[in-house]
Amino acid sequence: MNVEKRRNQLYALLGDLPSKDRSITSFKVGEEVRSTYILERLVLHLNGTNPVPAFFVRPLHHNGPYPTILFNHSHGGKYELGKKELIDGNSYLYDVPYAEELTSIGIAAMCIDSWGFGERMGKSENELFKEMILNGQVLWGNMVYDHLRAIDYLTSRDDVDTNRIGTMGISMGSTMSWWIAALDTRIKVCIDICGLVDYHSLIEDRGLEGHAIYFYVPNLLKHFSTAEINALIAPRPHLSLQGDYDRLVPSKGVDRIDQHLKTIYFKAGASDAWKLFRYPIGHFETAEMREEIKAFLQEQFSISFS
Repeated sequence: MNVEKRRNQLYALLGDLPSKDRSITSFKVGEEVRSTYILERLVLHLNGTNPVPAFFVRPLHHNGPYPTILFNHSHGGKYELGKKELIDGNSYLYDVPYAEELTSIGIAAMCIDSWGFGERMGKSENELFKEMILNGQVLWGNMVYDHLRAIDYLTSRDDVDTNRIGTMGISMGSTMSWWIAALDTRIKVCIDICGLVDYHSLIEDRGLEGHAIYFYVPNLLKHFSTAEINALIAPRPHLSLQGDYDRLVPSKGVDRIDQHLKTIYFKAGASDAWKLFRYPIGHFETAEMREEIKAFLQEQFSISFS
């Protein structure tokens, strides 16, 4: 089966979703100037049923069109945080929020509230999951769908360089990053932090309860391993940063994925495009990891830190 057929097969596992061809509309709620960026507060109509609040930050001291990151927020039980993770940071992210970090080097970024988070709070995660399952839908599928449509929105903006769109996140945001990069080749660069989770290793280590219910897709393991999903990103650049003591991300599972992706990228003639860095830490980002990410973005987006 060729790669595009595998992408279609993966997408089909995500349940009954709206058409990917439906029109998108957006509304700017407000705009404000901050230290290194201009913050746009947006409401996007992506799925036809549930408006999607979003932040878009663009560099204050650089000219567009900008290389742009679709930043995917984490979970951590912090439902009230959502997209604010981009501008306010989080306890397990390095001190400088990514809105400031990215725009200071000329990169724009957008983050949307996922279902049940931020301004989309109301129904609990469990309620959303159960209601969707009863209707032939999958919560993770709807979350992925909104992020894929967010790429459609980004490509419609004149100030976004559509040849330099990347995605990144930590924890749940990490998982979202490699899922949408696998499904959409408009993502040119993928960065995942503390979230390269091998589903089979979770089962073997009895670690399933460590991940909230959003994480689970019916029948997934009949068709895909985590490594096989990530293989769909090849030969595009993919940087993964993981903690060897992270109980949410079994180390032996990272070993499996790494070996598989080394083979895939080698066969694609792009061995240098797959980069895995591992650290003697748990589930958080360090200053050293942040520097690796900035260097990676500098290389892939051809930008200067001066």
